[in-house]
Amino acid sequence: MAQQSFQEDDKELLAAFREEATRERAFSKIIKKYQERLYWHVRRLVINHEDANDVLQNVFIKVWTYLDNFREESNLYTWMYRIATNETLTYLEKEKKRTSISLSDHETGLANRLHAEKGFDANKLEWRLQQAIQSLPDKQRVVFTLRYYDEMPYEQMSQVLETSVGALKASYHHAVKKVEEFLKRD
Repeated sequence: MAQQSFQEDDKELLAAFREEATRERAFSKIIKKYQERLYWHVRRLVINHEDANDVLQNVFIKVWTYLDNFREESNLYTWMYRIATNETLTYLEKEKKRTSISLSDHETGLANRLHAEKGFDANKLEWRLQQAIQSLPDKQRVVFTLRYYDEMPYEQMSQVLETSVGALKASYHHAVKKVEEFLKRD
């Protein structure tokens, strides 16, 4: 029932967005409704607060630009998550190329960002978990965070990542095994 009213609310926001007189107010409400969830999705992948804000700004620019073309074949939330995920992966890819480093160096760089975060304590389990997650390849990291933190169903994840449920289950399984192995070390 709550999910249905959530979707009806989105339909009202989309209708208001499509009207010139209420476009900006509707977009502000969409941002307010989804900003925090999208921020944490991006932040878990890029680690750094400033980088997450930069990516999120690009996400909302794309949402503003393409919202008129949104066909409502999926939920607004799913569509925005797809944009956020793609923007995050694009950002991570650009970072690898910008610094022209190897994949293992890039992953070390992500781990170093984690170490630089305020409150980092390598002995605490939540920080060890973050280190393990940062050691995953980008796509596995995305699948793991969507499933583990956001508890996103595979069917919805399939829409966000535009891949099969079977591939996602396999990717998540491999990611979990790698995280478990990482946590067993030391």
